[in-house]
This record gives sequence, structure tokens and C-alpha cells, in this order.
Amino acid sequence: MSHLLLKGGTIVSMDPGIGTLPQGDVLIEGQRIAAIAPALEAPPGAEVVDAAGRIVMPGFVNAHMHTWQTALKGIAADWTIQEYLRAMHAGLATHFRAEDVYIANLVGALGQIDCGTTTLVDWCHNNPTPCCTDAAIDALEESGLRALFLHGSPKPDPKEGQKHFSEVPLPRSEIERIRRDRFTSDDRLVTCGLAILGPGMSVFDVSKADLLLARELDLVASMHVSGPMLVPDGFERLCALGGLIGPKTNIVHGNTIAPDCLSLLVDHGATFSVTAEVEMQMGFGRPLTNRLRALGGAISIGSDIESGMASDMFAVTRFALQCARFLDSLDAIEATGRGPAAITVRAEEALHWATLGGARMAGLEHKVGSLAPRKQADLILLRTDDLNLFPVADPIASIVLQAGPKNVESVLVAGRFLKRSGSLLYGTLEAKREALAASGARILRAFAQPAHLVA
Repeated sequence: MSHLLLKGGTIVSMDPGIGTLPQGDVLIEGQRIAAIAPALEAPPGAEVVDAAGRIVMPGFVNAHMHTWQTALKGIAADWTIQEYLRAMHAGLATHFRAEDVYIANLVGALGQIDCGTTTLVDWCHNNPTPCCTDAAIDALEESGLRALFLHGSPKPDPKEGQKHFSEVPLPRSEIERIRRDRFTSDDRLVTCGLAILGPGMSVFDVSKADLLLARELDLVASMHVSGPMLVPDGFERLCALGGLIGPKTNIVHGNTIAPDCLSLLVDHGATFSVTAEVEMQMGFGRPLTNRLRALGGAISIGSDIESGMASDMFAVTRFALQCARFLDSLDAIEATGRGPAAITVRAEEALHWATLGGARMAGLEHKVGSLAPRKQADLILLRTDDLNLFPVADPIASIVLQAGPKNVESVLVAGRFLKRSGSLLYGTLEAKREALAASGARILRAFAQPAHLVA
């Protein structure tokens, strides 16, 4: 089996037993990490990479991204949630073909690799046909990224005689098809789960049916809660049924969930994905981060929509951290007339949300999210001699508060370089750029509406 030794880097492991090593080595054997120590000998025939002047850390886990929107980058920059739902889901999304989903997912995944993400949770809710679903999965597999593909459902306006999307459960036969034919093993780089509507956006019987399907197939079930609940007591009723809400249940946003309901969900082991930037822009209310911290809830973070904002996890992590600190300071000022006496959320905790927190949300914490022997070798190297990082006094603070995509020198997934010496290891990238641009232009022409659509 091949060996790779990363030698002399600053190791930020995110593993409590290993911690941060000012200088250390990481030995990779095949797809897995074999050893981490201040100094290791290279096995015979091993490739040795000089990691001096580099931070070696777990790759980011982007816990929530609608990758199919990559070709529409920036169009939602000034939209509220009401404008977004009308223009994107009832409008632009209806003009996508399978080839549009493919190119968006491929270039979106490559963009995530380029920025240091090694695991992407792809919340795919524009797949009206099996061809669109297969195209999205094909693209993720082609990119080389580790991904959890969440099969969702589109949200167009119903035509005459059709049910509203809130009354339609996920298609069992299609979920069973991809589970049987596309996801034959949970050891693959790309695995599957469900992107369900949940009681925030569907009637109770649909929420129940979708969660029963997730439990039957042992899949993560993720749902949006981005406004008033369609079924106000839906979570309480689902929890009362037993076994439907648990560690494989994921709530995205959830800003307006009532305190007692939030406590109930945390007690049942549900995970939560915060996308602070889009939540603040689109009028969701206060991000859940601080309330979850007080309850001991499981927090992950994601970029959400490239149609609205940046998708790199450096920006996502920084925004989530400073938003949480800001809200704590507002609460302190309101209560005492002055800000907190000490920082309430440390940088290391935010990095946990962006690594191990996301891995837990995806059910992959046993594989990724930290650097430790026997875990998958999903890691990134950051250049510390770039002027925006140099000099590094505290590597975790530097990652969270100074670093950016330009510092990502190399990216490995399952021990394989996907980016090296600053360049993606993917051919025909220019042709993919052109295809993405053409896709976005065609969809916008077909939509034929101004970007500020409100209807």
C-alpha cells in the first residue's frame, strides 16, 4: 500500500487526544491516516511532502449547500426569503435541464475543493426527473469530493389538477432506485440521504411518511425551517411518535423554533445546520447558534446558496462566529448596559462547527472532521507565508479569522490529492467554465424576468 508523509507542518488536528502540534508529521497509508506525531520516519518507498510553513488541518465540511444554483451566482444578493422562493423555486428552477444540474454540481463541487472543503452536503431540491438526480450524482462523483447527496423535491407552482408540493411526499420508488443502484455501499465517497420538507413546509402526513422512509432506509433526513411552521405543533407530534426524530434528523435554519420545541429536538438528538449569512440577509431572525450552545445542541454550518453569497467555508465560519459573538454582546448590553467581560465564543469552537460539527450532521464523524489515526485522510494544507497569514501566533485563530481560499495550497480526499501546489488536479476546467456560463445565461433568458422579481 502506498504511503505519503507530510513532514514538518503545524498540525491542527481537532482531535482532543492529539490537539495542535506546533510542528509535526502526518503519515498517510492508502486512504487513511496511519500516524500523527512530532516526528515520524518515512516508510520505504513513501512519498515525502515538505509541509514546513504550512498548516495541516481537517478539510472543511460544508453542511448545507444547494449546489445546483452555482450557475446563478449572485442573482439573489438582494432578495428576501419571499423573493427567493418565488423567483428561484417557482421561476428559475423550472427552466433547468439535467445538463444544467450536472454542470452546476460539478463546478460547484470543484469550487468547494479549491476553497478547502473536503465534504459537501449537497441539498438537491431541483430534481424533477430521475435524469436530473443522476446528473447531480454523476457530477459529485466526477469531482472526487466526498459528499452526502440529499435527495429533495422541486417546489414549482402546481398546475391545474396537481397537488401543492407541501402535500406530496418524496417518491419512494425513486429513493429506493438510487439507494439500490447508485449508492450500493456506505463506504463510497458519495453517499445519500433525504432532503425532506418537514413540518415547516409540508402537511403532517407528508412529514411523517418522509421520516418513516428515512428510518426504514437508515438515512439522514434534513429539512428547512425558515419561517412560520405549516404545522405549528408538527415537531411535538413527530417526537411523540417515537423513533422518527433522532441523530439522523437535521434541522436547517430553525431561527423561529419556540424554546420548548427546540429543547425537545435537542433532547431527541437532532442536529442543526446554521447558515448565518443568508439567515440575516433574508429575514429569518436570529441564527440559532447561541440558543443551541446554551442547550448543548449539535451545531454545523454551511454556505447555503451561491446565488446569494460566497460559498467558501472560511467566510462561512468567520460569519457564524462573529454573528454569535455580536448577538451575545447585544444581549449583554440590553441586560447590563455594557458588553460581555470576556469573549463568549472562541475561535476553536467555530472551527469545530466547520469540521467535526458538519461531520456529525452527515453521519460521518467516524470517518472525517478531525485528523487521527484510522480516520480518512481528508485534509488540507494552508500556506502560512502568505501576507494575510504571516506570522502565525495562534494557528486556530489564523485559520478562522485571517485565512481564506487563496491560502489553500493542497487538498486531499481519502489520501488522494485533488489540489496540489495551488492548482486543482482536474482536466478541461476551461470547457467546464464555458458550459457553466452558457447554462446560467440560458436559464436567465428562459426566465425572462428582472433580478428584482417580487410576485
